[in-house]
Amino acid sequence: MPLYHTLGKIPHKRHTVFKKPDGSLYYEQLFGTIGFDGMSSLMYHIHRPTQVKEIGKSLDISPKAAVQYHVQSRLLKGLELPPEDDYLISRKVILFNGDAHIGLAAPRKSMTDYFYKNADADELLFIHKGSGTLKTMLGEIPFGYGDYILIPRGMIYQIHFDTEDNRLLITESYHPIYTPKRYRNWFGQHLEHSPFCERDFRLPQNLTSYDEKGDFLIKVKKQGHLHQLVYATHPFDVVGWDGYNYPYAFSIHDFEPITGRVHQPPPVHQTFETSAFVVCSFCPRLYDYHPEAIPAPYNHSNIDSDEVLYYVDGDFMSRKGIDKGYISLHPAGIPHGPHPGTYEASIGKKGTEELAVMIDTFRPLQLTQEALNLDDGKYFKSWLE
Repeated sequence: MPLYHTLGKIPHKRHTVFKKPDGSLYYEQLFGTIGFDGMSSLMYHIHRPTQVKEIGKSLDISPKAAVQYHVQSRLLKGLELPPEDDYLISRKVILFNGDAHIGLAAPRKSMTDYFYKNADADELLFIHKGSGTLKTMLGEIPFGYGDYILIPRGMIYQIHFDTEDNRLLITESYHPIYTPKRYRNWFGQHLEHSPFCERDFRLPQNLTSYDEKGDFLIKVKKQGHLHQLVYATHPFDVVGWDGYNYPYAFSIHDFEPITGRVHQPPPVHQTFETSAFVVCSFCPRLYDYHPEAIPAPYNHSNIDSDEVLYYVDGDFMSRKGIDKGYISLHPAGIPHGPHPGTYEASIGKKGTEELAVMIDTFRPLQLTQEALNLDDGKYFKSWLE
């Protein structure tokens, strides 16, 4: 995100002597992207961030396709995913392709025995239930219901939950995740017509530096495997940093919908983008105000993308039989639209209270067995009159 931020103590100039109180040096590390050409942050460690004591066994966690080629629209009952104590074990990929993994998680416990780093992908967490604090080497971000949390690849983190009732929608992206380019000017500032702006982002705060030696387990996801590395010093030993590459939070409740006289297409709801998929936020809003407008969406084929819609809360005006935590999958090229009766019933309505997250991928998605376990098996027939 093109927004400068700094925390803690840093020297006046980059790549210059920065001494500890005892006269020894802090250790500089560049946390950068796209081969020194992308966004980066420069951090200063108490200890060398390179001290690996052990490398343990690796576990293959790459998703496996239970259904590879399909044309069936599906409805997955996401809240039926069984909870697990451990955060990483609770994460289940349900849909995936070579660009993104879309999954659910229902962790009961906080991460206290290990740290985690996804070296493969940016992570976009959506908090459906629960609250807590994201703890990273660059500071902390409190979170709660309706928050998106964007964690750039390579970021070491822990999540501490306030309760045991937590539900997350997790998207792992193998392409960088940004806010839409059309919302920003050539300097990177969000424009006046953007549905959100910089003051809506919550950046890391409360930088705590741990000067500790010992055995610190970091679980690292790389090339579809989960590796275990034991470091000799606490990974959160940063005393200061500055730059543009860091985690941040944005609440779906701060998204300001764009409306019009007639029905607006899904891109007006766009919140994040990559070169391979987009993420949209459907929020409470006034309906179209043309005197003959039909507020319900028209039938469409999504010829170039698979559409995944995660229903969060409220009244889903174009669907019947939908509940919180349900996930609809509409494959590319297969027409879908409002359920029978909802198209006509929307005429004259003034607004909606729906809350949902949509992910449109530009390449087909595959389903895992975890997805089939949540599938109602009959959704594709729901348009029959």
